[in-house]
Amino acid sequence: MAKAIARKLKLELEAGKANPAKVGKDLAPTGINLLQFCNQYNEMTKGQTGQIVPAEITVFEDRTFSVNLKTPPVAFLLKKYAGVEKGAAKPGSETVGAVTREQLRIIAEIKLPDLNTTNVENAMKMIEGTAKNMGIRIEQDGNQET
Repeated sequence: MAKAIARKLKLELEAGKANPAKVGKDLAPTGINLLQFCNQYNEMTKGQTGQIVPAEITVFEDRTFSVNLKTPPVAFLLKKYAGVEKGAAKPGSETVGAVTREQLRIIAEIKLPDLNTTNVENAMKMIEGTAKNMGIRIEQDGNQET
């Protein structure tokens, strides 16, 4: 028989750096062992240091839990590849950086498991929209495209 689910949460944490102080306010009310969660998350993400890796946590009524990792957020990946700290304050009239079509394809391939498409071209269009909203332009072979 399947365990009864008490709650589902989603946290965006830096890979390998979860600690009870960071996750306490979100997870303490569920009654799960915070140190056990942090150790499990850090072990699962140890090869992705420096990235933000979202975790979907399913808490069961007996206070056990399961952790399912997702791919890093599109905004995080775009900022990383564009080499910027944050998106534009006024997207559309301000450009903070640029990514190439090849970098866009790499991001799309990373995010593909979490998107509602299996086509890389469609995934690239979704990510391109996010880039535009962040003030990051897409370059075609070194030339400005959008």
